[in-house]
Amino acid sequence: MLDPHYCFIFEKKRMKKALYLLILACFGFGTVFATGPDDILGTWISAGGKGHIQVYKEGKNYFGKIIWLKEPNNEKGQPKVDANNPDPAQKNKPIIGSLILRNFQFNDGEWNNGKIYDPMNGKEYKCIIKLKEPNTLNVRGYIGFSMLGRTEVWTRLK
Repeated sequence: MLDPHYCFIFEKKRMKKALYLLILACFGFGTVFATGPDDILGTWISAGGKGHIQVYKEGKNYFGKIIWLKEPNNEKGQPKVDANNPDPAQKNKPIIGSLILRNFQFNDGEWNNGKIYDPMNGKEYKCIIKLKEPNTLNVRGYIGFSMLGRTEVWTRLK
């Protein structure tokens, strides 16, 4: 027959080991998902792989511009231009080089208070950007409330 004192010691050791593993796991996950202000910097592939966006910092704000398009030319073989832009002065400007993310600030683990421009329709939206993983961004453009919008997933170009 087992000594009850032995069973207590055995259970106590198992509990300590389980608690240690739980604490280790919590610290491990906390550091994996920690986000710093400059973690967004670099080149990102848009949803569907249609373009590459270079995200950079000026002062305390973050910006992004299109630096590559999968289909850079129109049906006439000329560079695609921002034909849907509401500003007539911008309609003949090439899409490559266009600023599509502007004035983002880093607050509480996300980049917000900025705008995203969609050259496909010429509209600008409020936007929140969150780093889902070190190489994955959730980019959410919206009108009014963030619940009324669309999220795209961008992947870091390696």
